[in-house]
Amino acid sequence: MKFSLSKDDEASIGQDELEVRREDQDKINKFSRLHSRETALEEELKVKAKDKEDLEEISNELELADDDEKIPYKIGDTFMSLPLPEVQELLAASTEKIEESVAGVEGKLSTIREEMEQLKVALYARFGKSINLET
Repeated sequence: MKFSLSKDDEASIGQDELEVRREDQDKINKFSRLHSRETALEEELKVKAKDKEDLEEISNELELADDDEKIPYKIGDTFMSLPLPEVQELLAASTEKIEESVAGVEGKLSTIREEMEQLKVALYARFGKSINLET
């Protein structure tokens, strides 16, 4: 597919147009990849936050259960009937794992956002209003 500019478009392009150098294109591509990764990590963070909320809700519900009652607990694809204290320990461990995972994802997000900000500064310095990097 071939695209051509109209005469008006050609006339509007002045000599002051900046040429996109290879290093500029590399920075633009890197920004795009980082933005995609940022979006994926934000989605992962939402899922983990929901999982943590669910575990906390279950823990609160279990506080109302009798100590001698057996509680069904899912391990893999199977439900096992376990004593309440053991289920509470397993839920606490699961919550802790999710909190650690959330901290790791937040750290990655922070690093990605810092790198994106540096690329924005460099690209806006070079292209000004000719480029839009707002996410």
